[in-house]
Amino acid sequence: MRQFHHTFEIPTRGKGLYDFTNEVIAWLATSGLSDGLLTLFVRHTSASLVVQENADPDVRGDLERFLNRLVPEHDPLYRHTLEGPDDMPAHVRAALTLVQLSIPFRSGHLALGTWQAIYLYEHRRAGHVRQVAGHLLGV
Repeated sequence: MRQFHHTFEIPTRGKGLYDFTNEVIAWLATSGLSDGLLTLFVRHTSASLVVQENADPDVRGDLERFLNRLVPEHDPLYRHTLEGPDDMPAHVRAALTLVQLSIPFRSGHLALGTWQAIYLYEHRRAGHVRQVAGHLLGV
């Protein structure tokens, strides 16, 4: 077994899903590994990772609208408000989604389905540069 590490830096322009599947595929190709497991971990508490449909942008829009309704800004329940009205909802959204993904790969290809892509999900209104730690383990 061999392993490789990489940090992806993903610039965001505010709330939404940012596809970085091609960057992951390129990194896997440079590793020379054929079969194994990819692990991705977002290094932030107000962003997350999702595998989601990559064909119809309405899916991503509907997901964003649903989470906005489920976790609204300005909820009087929140005590943590020092970093702005979008910060605590961003933490809740990250807690409801995923901060880590595990995706197998076979014959040098990610085992994603036809319409699946890997997204960083930015939960803050302002743009950021988010870091995702990547780990490949395989043969």
